[in-house]
Amino acid sequence: MKYDISNSIAPAMPTLRKGTECIKILLTQVSKDMREPLVPMLFPILGAHVSGTEFQYPDLTWKELCGMMANLVAESGGNKGQLSGLVEAISRNLRNHDDIEMKKLVEWQRQVKTRGANKDKPERPDVSFWFPPSDVTNPAFIQNAMACERLGGRTQYLNLPEVEMADRMCGGHKQVTQVLRNIYDRQRAGALRATADGVTGNPILRANLTISSTPVAARKFYKYELFNGTFGRMVFSYKARASRSGRIPRQGKYKEEFFRKLDSYLTRLDICKGRYVIRPLNKLIDCLAQDMASLADLTDDDVLWDISKRALVSAWKAGCVMWVLNNQKWTSSMSDLVEWLVYHDLWSKMQLFADLLIKDADATSEARRRGPKNMLNSLPDSFNEAQLEALRMQLDKSKEGTNKQLNMWVFRKFITFDSQTGLYTKTDEYKKK
Repeated sequence: MKYDISNSIAPAMPTLRKGTECIKILLTQVSKDMREPLVPMLFPILGAHVSGTEFQYPDLTWKELCGMMANLVAESGGNKGQLSGLVEAISRNLRNHDDIEMKKLVEWQRQVKTRGANKDKPERPDVSFWFPPSDVTNPAFIQNAMACERLGGRTQYLNLPEVEMADRMCGGHKQVTQVLRNIYDRQRAGALRATADGVTGNPILRANLTISSTPVAARKFYKYELFNGTFGRMVFSYKARASRSGRIPRQGKYKEEFFRKLDSYLTRLDICKGRYVIRPLNKLIDCLAQDMASLADLTDDDVLWDISKRALVSAWKAGCVMWVLNNQKWTSSMSDLVEWLVYHDLWSKMQLFADLLIKDADATSEARRRGPKNMLNSLPDSFNEAQLEALRMQLDKSKEGTNKQLNMWVFRKFITFDSQTGLYTKTDEYKKK
């Protein structure tokens, strides 16, 4: 485990080396303070360019690069708007496709309006939008999902500048959890209407989303979705409030040379078809799954364990995107970035929602509200059961769980037990990690 998610400082992104050139090119157009927060936001946009392709996850299921969702969180005036420039740059071909489709739809609407009540009105053209407007209603979203499925199984990509806009897309806030979970899981989810005036269909929801919000808006929006699976499915990228430097951040100019380089990578995404197994990536995810189990044991945190499972899937999909961008080759730098994406997602979630993830938050100590804490790091190299018990009580954890936690630490070879002294000692293996 390279990263400490209990720290208030974000995990430092590894140096981007061989295999991550496309990400480096994109980051040249944003200010330095936004480079790390924007990296997780790039993959849903890039993944929307891949269709007709499946990858095998370590559990042997086949997954498409749809259902990728990421929420950028920063204070008002925190430069979240720089995401829009990257969205438009990456989605130029999607926008061009949609402009043609929109002209067909506008012409059809004009003909319908001019013919009035005539029965011989033209049929609605079969159009699909790959990059729909952010202000989209739920019936329109379902109708477009039907068209995208019918016209090649394409993924529609939506960028929502405000998190509250998801309510309209999902048909109201009460339906948010249902729709977002179906999108992530690539489920069939549509609508059945009793009259011809409504939208009737049951398409596979292939969609990728990027969302921007302030911390207050994010906490309000997800407050009641923390324990039903919705929260874990969303990747969060949090930018903490920066110091008052008094300097205006410099952005890129999006010159022709930038677009020429970018397009060569986007072409690789567009032409990728078929089924693939990326063995180095799957091996990495298996190792990270073990790290997540160890982290949950060190913190004795079931919520962290639950959300880490989907954090692995989301980072794995990002790894699949990088593999395609790198001409279907894997590198160690890509492994480093995938690992960082997992921990950055977990860190962001804990910075934003740590107190809300505790059921009795009002009665919880200030120390516990800061998020999961590696209890073994807070103990001396040699300690007894009473010391861990006291630490658990300080962190509002049950006294009864002390023995179970010690047994798990011994099993994972974090510590050894000396029956003569009654002391537990941290192993050299744990100290090296």
